Amino acid sequence: MKEALNQFHSVWDFELFTLGSTPVTPATLATVALIIVVSLIVSRVVRSAITTAFQRRGIGRAGTVAVISRLTHYVILFSALGVALDTLGVDLAALFAAGAIFAIGIGFAMQTIAQNFVAGIILLVERSITPGDIIEVEGQFARVRTMGIRSTIVQTPNDDELIVPNAVLVGATVRNFTLNDSIFRVRSQVGVAYGSDLRAVFEALKHAATGLEGREESHSPVIQLTAFGSSSVDFDISVWIEDPWQRYAVHSRLNDAIWWALKDAGITIAFPQVDVHLDGGVVDAMRGTRMTTSADSKDVALTDRAEDRSPPKA
Repeated sequence: MKEALNQFHSVWDFELFTLGSTPVTPATLATVALIIVVSLIVSRVVRSAITTAFQRRGIGRAGTVAVISRLTHYVILFSALGVALDTLGVDLAALFAAGAIFAIGIGFAMQTIAQNFVAGIILLVERSITPGDIIEVEGQFARVRTMGIRSTIVQTPNDDELIVPNAVLVGATVRNFTLNDSIFRVRSQVGVAYGSDLRAVFEALKHAATGLEGREESHSPVIQLTAFGSSSVDFDISVWIEDPWQRYAVHSRLNDAIWWALKDAGITIAFPQVDVHLDGGVVDAMRGTRMTTSADSKDVALTDRAEDRSPPKA
C-alpha cells in the first residue's frame, strides 16, 4: 500500500515542464482545471441567487436581471482565470504588459472587433439597452433578444432575426420605446370630403378611437385637424397602447374602426379628384370637330348603301 502511494505521489508530482520558475506537474494542471470548474459552478449559483433576490424584491425586468447576471459571470470567470494562471506560475504583471503591447498591435488590424467589444462592455454597464427592449435602429423596428460582447440579436415583427454590431447601437441614434416606460403612441391619418360636417367628423373619429380595444385608458385619444388638402380635409387620430410590439395590430384595428365610424355617420372618405374647365372657344372647336366627324360618317354610310343598291356590272 505504501509503495503504491509512493508511486502515485511520484506520478502526481512528476515535473512535466517549467513555466518561469514554477514547475508544472499533473497536480498543478489538475488544480487549474478544478479552479475553472469551481468558478463555473460558483458563477451559476451566484447568478441563480441574484435572479431569485431580484424576483423577491419585485424587480422582474428581464433586461436588468440579464445584464447583472452576465457581468457577474464575467467577473467570476476572469478572477478564476487570474488565479489559475498564477497557479501555473505565469507572471500576471508581465502578461498584462505583453497583452497591452499585443492589443495595440492587433487593434489596428481588428479595429471593428475591438470597437464592438468595447461597445458591448459599455452597453452592459450603461444598461440603456437591455434584453426585451423594443427599439428602432437604422430604420428597423425590433425587439432585443440577446446581448453579447460583440453583437446583439434583435427580432423584427416579421420574425427575422438580425445580428446588430454593438458599435452600431452605441454610435447610432437608437429609439428605445421602453427605456423609461412602455407607453407607445399609435397614429392614423384620414381625409374627408370638403362638404362634410366637421363636427360630425370629430364625433365619429372620437367614438372610433375611444372604443378601440387594447388602448391605454390613462391616455385619452387625441383628434387633430392637420391640413386642408387639395382633395380632402385631413385629420390625425392618436391613441396610446401599453405594449409597443402591438403597434401594427392596433394600427390596423384603429383604421378599421375609423372606416366603419365614418361610414355609419354617412361621411365620405375623400380620394383625389380633378375638375377640368375648358374655355368657350375650345368647347366650340371640339363641338365643330365632333359635328364634322359625324357628317363624314353619315356620308360614308350613304355611299356604302348606294354601292350596295347599284346593279352588278355585266
